[in-house]
Amino acid sequence: MKSFEGKVVAITGAASGIGRALAQRFAREGAELALCDVDEGGLKDTAELVKTRRRVSLHRVDVGDREAVEAWAAAAAAEHGGVDAIVNNAGVTSKGSLAEARYDDIEWVLRINLWGVIHGVKAFLPLLERRPEGHIVNISSINALVPFPDNGPYNISKYAVAGLSETLMQELSGTRISVSCVHPGGIDTDIVRSGRNLSEAEGDRFQRAARTSPERAAEVIVAGLKRDRPRILVGADAAVMAAMKRLLPISSVRLAGRLASRLVD
Repeated sequence: MKSFEGKVVAITGAASGIGRALAQRFAREGAELALCDVDEGGLKDTAELVKTRRRVSLHRVDVGDREAVEAWAAAAAAEHGGVDAIVNNAGVTSKGSLAEARYDDIEWVLRINLWGVIHGVKAFLPLLERRPEGHIVNISSINALVPFPDNGPYNISKYAVAGLSETLMQELSGTRISVSCVHPGGIDTDIVRSGRNLSEAEGDRFQRAARTSPERAAEVIVAGLKRDRPRILVGADAAVMAAMKRLLPISSVRLAGRLASRLVD
């Protein structure tokens, strides 16, 4: 999709972070926006920050709720006359080893990070098929390139999103619908501070290590979408990890584990 002028872009998790920055970026590109989040206050703040003369619709949606996502897709199509792109961005995290992780924490992460993407794809794909061209954008993570210890539920969910995206690339090849899987590195958002089982000190360490701003991430993502890139790496750390995984598939996993342990210590 070389231009988003006049297109309708639906974004999940638009109340903050990358979702908010993408809403602002797409607005500058001339797109209409269908934004959703569970945080209604944050969603309204995003709408106030978006500078556009085009339509912006706001919807409170729990992406883990299939019926809610389907209702949002129908409402977005009715309000905007159709949808050209879906950005499955909403995500959460929970800290702790897999041995210690509670089942409800694992289910919570997978419900949002994986099932939220599945619901978004299934609900919006029929709408994209009605348009001259469409785009599915799934936000995965650097953790789907190289996992980090004590992030098991998050790692699992993001590897699954990458697999889902690559399957869609195969199945939609030759159609008018493009698929992009995005792998951000450390982005300066509140995902860690709002996660489960994380201390304030751990949140501070993540913020210090996160070198890429949400605005820069949105810029890189939109530029990649305009080039129809199937995989978009965001940040120098993501590029380094991708290279390490390609050259040293097993050693890179061990190295990431050691580095993570030193940061904790």
